[in-house]
Amino acid sequence: MKTSDFDFQLPEELIAQTPLEQRDCSRLLTLDKGTGTVGHYHFYDLLRLLQPGDCLVLNDSRVLPARLIGRRPTGGICEVLLLVNKEGDLWECLVRPGRRLKPGAQVIFGDGQLTAVIEAELADGKRAVRFQYQGIFLEILEQLGRMPLPPYIKAELEDQERYQTVYSRVVGSAAAPTAGLHFTPELLKQIQKKDVKLCYVTLHVGLGTFRPVKAEEVTDHEMHSEFCMISQETADVINQTKRNGGRVICVGTTSCRTIESFAAEDGTMSECSGWTNIFIYPGYKFKVLDALITNFHLPQSTLIMLVSALAGREHVLAAYETAVQERYRFFSFGDAMMIADFDRGHTNQFRT
Repeated sequence: MKTSDFDFQLPEELIAQTPLEQRDCSRLLTLDKGTGTVGHYHFYDLLRLLQPGDCLVLNDSRVLPARLIGRRPTGGICEVLLLVNKEGDLWECLVRPGRRLKPGAQVIFGDGQLTAVIEAELADGKRAVRFQYQGIFLEILEQLGRMPLPPYIKAELEDQERYQTVYSRVVGSAAAPTAGLHFTPELLKQIQKKDVKLCYVTLHVGLGTFRPVKAEEVTDHEMHSEFCMISQETADVINQTKRNGGRVICVGTTSCRTIESFAAEDGTMSECSGWTNIFIYPGYKFKVLDALITNFHLPQSTLIMLVSALAGREHVLAAYETAVQERYRFFSFGDAMMIADFDRGHTNQFRT
């Protein structure tokens, strides 16, 4: 299986640069995973597509405002991007300009309430950086940090909360679990009133999610690792849903990867936490997931491979071609799609 098998042509103007004013007014393309039939809705129509007894699995990870703009003592501007907290105040980071930020170099942020020292050079151009401050680190980051937006988004984000889901609560991601950006508190309340359960997992999204697949053969790609957690409460909801014949619907590929990583072979869940580097591509047999709500993904990415494992490569690429023709908005701030087995009555409506 070739990486090039998952390519598609996308006009640059369809890459969404800013979020819509109203989260749930984004468009929603439905894809029947068995037949490839597509339908066109708005995200608030999700209420009609869900069924009593279903459960939604949402990733409650919150994005760390991890992009810090600082200066060296000589006055030169530099950037530090937090990746992984190694221990205490020591972080694995990306830095720019790398040639100026060698071990021993100092960086000052804001008016000096946060400073950093480069302690070591790591693999792939990364640095071990130790921070010094007075007070609470996360509060200082909220004040000084910026959202680490994906490289294809060039516009500055006016409201940083628009790159957070409304249910985010566990700080630790380097990027948003973007499928959840479409939900509003009101829509979530309406969904619960329909007897659809909500449950939460935590997967801290790493920047590796944007890393292109460079291997020619899909199976030669080395997947990045991310930390995730499942509570017993969530495991119980998922297990009960499956026993009662309901659908387990993951919101986002991160939720999907979390439950598929830790499910037993019979599809049952239990409380657990740990690192996962699960790589899902066509041929994978899903143990728990029945349906997926997700955004549109980059060509030749591990994420488009994951959705192709669920609905078939031909069906997915045909649906993407339709989305391009219908001028859907793509990627993090773009529109959404739902992949499931649908009642045929749902799949021939179009809303503009």
